[in-house]
Amino acid sequence: MGVAQRPVLIAIDGPAGAGKSATAREVAVRLGLPYLDTGAMYRAVALLAARAGLGAELDAAGREAVVELARRLDVRFLGDPRNLRVAVEGEDVTGALRAPEVSRMASVVSAIPEVRREMVRRQRELAALAGGVVEGRDIGTVVFPDATLKVFLTAAPEVRAQRRFDELNARGVVARWESVAAEQRERDLRDSTRPDSPLKPADGAVIVDSSRLSLAEVVDAVVALLPPTP
Repeated sequence: MGVAQRPVLIAIDGPAGAGKSATAREVAVRLGLPYLDTGAMYRAVALLAARAGLGAELDAAGREAVVELARRLDVRFLGDPRNLRVAVEGEDVTGALRAPEVSRMASVVSAIPEVRREMVRRQRELAALAGGVVEGRDIGTVVFPDATLKVFLTAAPEVRAQRRFDELNARGVVARWESVAAEQRERDLRDSTRPDSPLKPADGAVIVDSSRLSLAEVVDAVVALLPPTP
């Protein structure tokens, strides 16, 4: 009897604004694989924390409250990769998860080790059976170090800030470019210096710089990296 083949798992890491979500969605569609947005899981915890009145400066009680929210989190992904909706406790919160205050809080809650451990456990369970395209900020280093393909998607800081600025404007959110750029610099610093799972390319990851590439070109580059099936 032959050895069962592991499902294909593509892990896409990278900083905020590099294009991880858009790339992962299109790669999943191209290859007919499930898509898992791990960032949305942290944003869901952040949304609940914000609604509970918790701010970015957390004391011990606040951190424990966030950990409990993560453990009790009821999050579901609905629809296909291009039209993914996120429901928390039965409520569609897809739009709310992209609010600037939720983005700021997500960086805070994702730095709490107990929250990360709970999210990692859930992510591994979700991808264990069917594989898929998974994106996030420690997907290749911590969550799926043995993924079929590990990609670290990046872009120049000013390009990433402009993408975030354009995204906010497209959603009707009034924002100043300088503020968006400053927030991103702070987020990059937090993500790269946190003690638990700091942002960095995984061992064996292929670095793809999307600064001068269209989405289609990035998707082509990622798909071309996938090793041929035996």
